[in-house]
Amino acid sequence: MDLMNRVFRPFLDKFMVVFIDDILVYSKSMEEHTEHLRTVLSTLANHKLYAKLKKCDFWMERVHFLGHIVSKEGISVDPAKLATVVDWPRPTNITEIRSF
Repeated sequence: MDLMNRVFRPFLDKFMVVFIDDILVYSKSMEEHTEHLRTVLSTLANHKLYAKLKKCDFWMERVHFLGHIVSKEGISVDPAKLATVVDWPRPTNITEIRSF
């Protein structure tokens, strides 16, 4: 994780985030996104790091990332995660409350 943060320090929180070995690139337009992808991929190549193509998704307008949904509308919590909490059975005794 430290390596990824050092390699991408100039770009972090400007148009990308890194979590361990996951890279999320975000942009306001398709043209800008093309440049951001080019920058990220060339930075990887310059540091002799590689991305597995089968694990990559490009040009997505909606991404599930770390329990959140990132889209042009902003960031929201994944409804599947909310459903787990909402549907959690109500504790009925002290032991269940402690375990919750």
